[in-house]
Amino acid sequence: MPGKPVDFTGGLGFSNLTYTVTKKKKIEGTWLKEEVDLLNKITGDAPKGCITAVMGPSGAGKSTLLDGLAGRIASGSLKGKVTLDGKETSPSLIKRTSAYIMQEDRLFPMLTVFETLMFAADFRLGPISWSDKKQRVENLVDQLGLTTTRNTHIGDEGTRGVSGGERRRVSIGVDIIHGPPLLFLDEPTSGLDSTSAYSVIEKVHNIARSGSTVILTIHQPSSRIQLLLDHLIILARGQLMFQGPPKEVTLHVNRLGRKVPKGENSIEYLIDVIQEYDQSEFGVEVMAEFARTGLRPPPLSNDEGNSAMETSVSVGGGTNIGKRLPLHASIIAASKEFDHSVRSPYNNSPRSPWRVARSTAAEHLGPKFANSFLSETWILMRRNFKNIRRTPELFLSRLMVLTVMGFMMATMFANPKKDSQGITNRLCFFVFTVCIFFFSSNDAVPAFIQERFIFIRETSHNAYRASSYTIAGLITYLPFLLLQSAVYAGIVWKALGLRKSFLYFLVVLYVSLLSTNSFVVFVSSVVPNYIIGYAAVIAFTALFFLFCGFFVTSNDIPSYWGWMNKISTITYPFEGLLMNQFQTNEPFATDRSGNIVTGFDILDALHIKTEGWGKWEKVFILLGWAVFYRILFYIILRFFSKNQRS
Repeated sequence: MPGKPVDFTGGLGFSNLTYTVTKKKKIEGTWLKEEVDLLNKITGDAPKGCITAVMGPSGAGKSTLLDGLAGRIASGSLKGKVTLDGKETSPSLIKRTSAYIMQEDRLFPMLTVFETLMFAADFRLGPISWSDKKQRVENLVDQLGLTTTRNTHIGDEGTRGVSGGERRRVSIGVDIIHGPPLLFLDEPTSGLDSTSAYSVIEKVHNIARSGSTVILTIHQPSSRIQLLLDHLIILARGQLMFQGPPKEVTLHVNRLGRKVPKGENSIEYLIDVIQEYDQSEFGVEVMAEFARTGLRPPPLSNDEGNSAMETSVSVGGGTNIGKRLPLHASIIAASKEFDHSVRSPYNNSPRSPWRVARSTAAEHLGPKFANSFLSETWILMRRNFKNIRRTPELFLSRLMVLTVMGFMMATMFANPKKDSQGITNRLCFFVFTVCIFFFSSNDAVPAFIQERFIFIRETSHNAYRASSYTIAGLITYLPFLLLQSAVYAGIVWKALGLRKSFLYFLVVLYVSLLSTNSFVVFVSSVVPNYIIGYAAVIAFTALFFLFCGFFVTSNDIPSYWGWMNKISTITYPFEGLLMNQFQTNEPFATDRSGNIVTGFDILDALHIKTEGWGKWEKVFILLGWAVFYRILFYIILRFFSKNQRS
């Protein structure tokens, strides 16, 4: 049976990999638990300097195997042994010596190709000189064929940028900038046209030739792409069907008692045969047994010896009726020399153009992170400021909303009278002001959710710490939140004739924005998408508004809802602003009996206590909530935002 190439020079090896999950199944109205093997005793290898392609029908376990080899399955869930260059290794070591390119391209759309790779170099290469980093990036841009798009923005659905194939190559460049000896790619050609797909695999092929061990999953590769593959692992229903160089596929099929029809692709033909057995009474188990022991499976009822199948099932599981199209003659001729893993060893010479992408496992056993905490924070802040500068509409839209609302509030509540209606107007102004500030950060939900996926990709291989990311995000927004608060405060203060401390008024608004920003990013770190995120933020803000003490005073709120008044972050800025305005014996109205109503009378009627630290206590409590939400945000990022199977 196919095994390691005769000149196997190391790489990634694995034996008896088994991954079992428990699924619920409803039988006759009763939910029963059933154990399912997503991987069942998979044994094989991925030679160094070669592209190892994991193939098979849909649901075969391709991505599961890739995740298992890349250390992305929770410790203890995956059984079996993984070796690196012949020595047993651990998931943590694999993560530190490898790069994993996800199927989706998670990149910042407003950064250019060069800037994206430079930030990756800052994160991954550590404290080397800027000129050395720049030279590394320039070489990588050239080697990935991105020279013409060097200064083009990445782009997204709403912003024109690089093409899909170029974006995929940038994603690869981000993860190979530090020269990892192991490279995992999940469906690198997904969503690309044939030309772009071939270009991506061609670059990956060159990376492998530099000495890296490359493992990728691929779905229905073209014949041209198949010529670039050195080693195959074919799965079906979590079991190994074949592993070895592509040139041995034809021999494997012959041993089955089949013959690859002239002009047909041997790999596709083998997968078609596997699909036939999967749909038969025998199942794929007999094919797995044949791969292990050489015991030929029983013939199918519709077998006609060595005749070609008239009906073929595609790699993706769809059925194509009729004969397959013959391959071009030049591709058929080239496929006869399908022996890259043996005849084309990787180029390890100093003149290799891909030498920059090669490294050894030993070189990756240093510190877990390439930079210090302060260096990471500074790099992240620079990137944040650049993204904000490139997307001014997000900041300007909030500033515009607060500016317009400030003018509307200033004209609506200007010069309040000293009577009961004047007091009511003042109360309405303060509570509505706080609500405006709390609702103004809701538009950050989709922006952060998009960024969260980039965070997961970058931190999956220790680009930076979750703590530095949390601190950098906070510091970045501080000046922008201050400007928003100052603009609104400056508009309404004089127009409404507000009294006492303007500084306190500004501080309360500023801390309110800081608190709601912390709450929004925390919620965004928990929810799966921005629709649920919007709903959650709006619902909680509405609840905080309801229990802030304006509609029903804190003493009159039912005891079983009293806790809502305490956790409402709108309560504290609302009470603080009232204390700043009414903590005085100055008369504000006269009641029906002719008695003067002072500011203290208004606070007493609302059951707002003024003892203790007074109005500054409200600021400290609100600041405490902001810190609390940031800590929760950090905990979610640190311990629960891992792209890992359970």
